[in-house]
Amino acid sequence: MNPPIEISEEAGVRYLHFGSDWIQGAMRIRKPHALELAYTREMMAGLLLRDGLAADGAHWPRKVLIIGLGAASLARFVHHHLPQAKIRVVEIAPAVVAAARQFFKLPAEDARFSVHIGCGAQFVLEHDEAWDYVLVDGFDRNARAGVLDTEPFHQAVRARLSKRGIMAVNLFGRSRGYKASVERIVRAFDDRALAFPSCDSGNVVAFGADGEPIERSIEDLRERARTLKAETGLDLLPTVTRLEASSALPGGVLRL
Repeated sequence: MNPPIEISEEAGVRYLHFGSDWIQGAMRIRKPHALELAYTREMMAGLLLRDGLAADGAHWPRKVLIIGLGAASLARFVHHHLPQAKIRVVEIAPAVVAAARQFFKLPAEDARFSVHIGCGAQFVLEHDEAWDYVLVDGFDRNARAGVLDTEPFHQAVRARLSKRGIMAVNLFGRSRGYKASVERIVRAFDDRALAFPSCDSGNVVAFGADGEPIERSIEDLRERARTLKAETGLDLLPTVTRLEASSALPGGVLRL
């Protein structure tokens, strides 16, 4: 299951490749906790959709599942900026985990952060845990997601979401199956799903929600984005602008 691992560096950014030109992950060496690639920033847009602190005082997200490690970008960001979150990473290739430890500052495993080597779909089916935020970013060397791009997998993830749960999935926008992938997510979540407009890389990030309804105006999203940028450096204001310019938000309100 191990892909050929290649590491490159350019202009202060270290890249991960699986034996091809496709970039599987990146880290700015002087800012390891920042999200270098646009689509990784967009995958954290769930932080705009749910309140960081619920009415009962509970933090969101408290439990995060990351399927597909890559260059550990999402793992580093969540570990550093969301200290209340317990994080489990599932990665099918041991060589990717080894490369993340050696080259991409993978956090050390402890009671709060752990790595499981295995199939993400199988993990979801076999582990009866509820997750607040599930981040799915798994591709092989040919940019194929395999079982992670199927309706049964998305249904299984939905069944593991908490009452305020959100799934975010990176879809490779240039692939022929992009629209079909979104349709599978929409069906699995009974229309409680939304694909954000494609970012510059060509990737599309889709979200599915379960439990408590989500309703956010553009103004609310923009204010949340400003707060998030001030607190973590994560800039999702371009994402909000693209959402506003698209036809994805009837009446200027995001509903999931």
